[in-house]
Amino acid sequence: MRTLCSSTLISEAMVIGFAALVAMRLSHVSSATLWSVSGAAMVLCVLLCGVLNRRGAVTIGWALQIALIASGAVVGMMYGLGVIFAGLWWASVHYGRKIDVIKAARAADAAAQA
Repeated sequence: MRTLCSSTLISEAMVIGFAALVAMRLSHVSSATLWSVSGAAMVLCVLLCGVLNRRGAVTIGWALQIALIASGAVVGMMYGLGVIFAGLWWASVHYGRKIDVIKAARAADAAAQA
């Protein structure tokens, strides 16, 4: 799960940076505000990658996805990006947990056979 979620968060950080460049031209929000919020979101994505194995990290990830969707109220294109990354986050968490269960079962089988 950690690998899938980290991949989603790193790509999300990059897309937020690119979206900020585009939003600078399309939005009425000041550049300082836009870069402060975008920078904070990018840093949170990267920091969250490091703590994905800790309790509450997935919940913080969901809060980040909701905040991204909510930022669409200011910069319209963030609605779409937020929904896309929320879907990717769900898939990463859901399928990552399934893969972890399968790996644990295989490790238990290997240990039982040894």
